[in-house]
Amino acid sequence: MSVTGPFHAVVDAAHTAITALAAGLEPVGGLAPALAIVLFTLLVRACLTPLTYLQIRTERRRAALAPEMARLRTKHRDPMELATATLALQREHGIGPFAGLLPALAQAPFFMVMYRVALNPPAGAIAGVPLTAHLSAGVPVFAALLALSAAIAWWTSRRAAVLAASTPSALSAASGSADMRQAAALTATMVKYLPWLSVLAVAWLPLAGALYLVTSSAWSAAEQTVRRRLVPAPQPALA
Repeated sequence: MSVTGPFHAVVDAAHTAITALAAGLEPVGGLAPALAIVLFTLLVRACLTPLTYLQIRTERRRAALAPEMARLRTKHRDPMELATATLALQREHGIGPFAGLLPALAQAPFFMVMYRVALNPPAGAIAGVPLTAHLSAGVPVFAALLALSAAIAWWTSRRAAVLAASTPSALSAASGSADMRQAAALTATMVKYLPWLSVLAVAWLPLAGALYLVTSSAWSAAEQTVRRRLVPAPQPALA
């Protein structure tokens, strides 16, 4: 059996599901395939919501540990000792090292599947622009998607930077060594500019892929809003 066999099977299943959704949306006319891609993306992202819940729970627990983290920073001046003690504290409170990465890890294969589907989407168009078209063949439609993608990227970058700066790890780095402060600054820079890669991807992908990416980015932005409301702000680090 080919190693890529399961992947192709998933791609075929996704393509079949989108085609079936498009068939059910036939009353809306030529927009049916585009709406099917949007609906399928929302359904899959909804299925990943439990992973987002785990991420929110982890962030809540980390925020609650901020006072204990401050005491650890006072007690352990050596970075290695502090890292070991931090891991032990997090493990004691059920905080897994990779819980915060679960949604992103789960989305990676989904993105690969949708990228393959986008290369051969169901026949359809938006304002006369085929779903297989690229930027040069559908400037007006892509302009709208790029504007929406840029707005989401700006909002996400701004919110993520604020969240990253207020996390216990960032507060720890701010009062730590020069290396820790440099690492925190690098992380803040990455958080600030990574969302803008989605704008470049929208400009590069065919229309079907751009539609998926904008929909998925909008869902992620909505999740970030919910997360900021549910996760309490960490207490300031002790001097």
